[in-house]
Order: sequence, then structure tokens, then C-alpha cells
Amino acid sequence: MANKDSAFGCKPVRMMSGAPYSGGQSRYRIASGATTPIFQGDLVTQLTGGVIGRHAASGTVPIVGVFNGVQYTDPTSGEQVFKNYYPGSIAASDIIASVVDDPNVVFEIQGDAAMPVADLFGNFEIVDGSPVGDTSSGISNTEIAVSTGNTTATLPLKALDISQDPENDDVSSSNTNVLCVIQNHICGQKSAGLA
Repeated sequence: MANKDSAFGCKPVRMMSGAPYSGGQSRYRIASGATTPIFQGDLVTQLTGGVIGRHAASGTVPIVGVFNGVQYTDPTSGEQVFKNYYPGSIAASDIIASVVDDPNVVFEIQGDAAMPVADLFGNFEIVDGSPVGDTSSGISNTEIAVSTGNTTATLPLKALDISQDPENDDVSSSNTNVLCVIQNHICGQKSAGLA
């Protein structure tokens, strides 16, 4: 059966220990006026000045975690804003992102192609959807780039398993959902991949 084509970035599903994901996340700052939008499910990286930004495909800067939402004071109305995504170009000094930053969280992400079981435990790049996110829902359109499976330790994701979601577990069909961990995390790289 064909997999459902509906990208959502990285979604936390459980811990490496097998325990359920408890919803834990940490606060990080986004620079006032930062122009790049960041969507829920996007990988974020450390930037100079004590702030974070969206991980660019093919980037090698270590990953802080997965963006889960933002809050800031609207510079025009003075009201507090809570959103699933950071729209970019907000001139505020209190832009706070919620980030799933535990290196032991297992995420689910959609593949941009069929994901062979033989490629599990490989390290992978991401690919941005077009557009990179949905401004209505605030959800990322990022997918795992299946063709990039490699042993390179600086790639952002390590594939662990195929999702058990019956709508996206067909390894012979495009858009297989994959369970993964952050490979190149600020708390240290995991081992080289096997792909």
C-alpha cells in the first residue's frame, strides 16, 4: 500500500530506553530580527551570540534539538504571542524558542523516498520541502533525505527503525516514515553510521 505523503519534520515519539517521551523541552533564544523562519519539527543549531537558528540542509554545525514552538512580545501590539513557528523578522528582545534537546529522544520523520531496511543505522541528511513549512499549522515540511545514507558522523540524523504507523511503514513505497535520533548533537556525536 502506498505511504501517505504528509511531511511533518521531526516529531518526538519515545526515548532511547523505550520509555515514552514525556514532553520535556528547554528554552533557547532567537536573535531579534532573525530573518529565517523556523517551523515546529525543524532541527535547530547553535549560532554565535547565544542564540539558535534553523539547521540548513547540508549544514554541519551541531544540532541543539528540534524546534517545538516560540513565544515573544509582539513589537506592534505589545501582546504575548505563542506560535508553532517563528515567522522570521520579528524585532523583539524576548524571542524564546521551546526545543526538544535531549539527545536520547527518538523522533519520527518522513522519508523523501522508500527507505530500505538495509539502510538502518546509517546517518542521513535532511531535505527541505517546498515550502519549508506550513504557515497555517506551523508544521515543518522537512524530510529525511533517503539517498544520503552514509557513515559521515557530521550528518544530522541516524536512522534506527521503520515507523510502525500503518499509513507510512511500507519500505517499498516512497515516503516511508523513519525513527531516528539526532546524530550530530551539541552534547556529542554518536558513532559512525553503517549505511
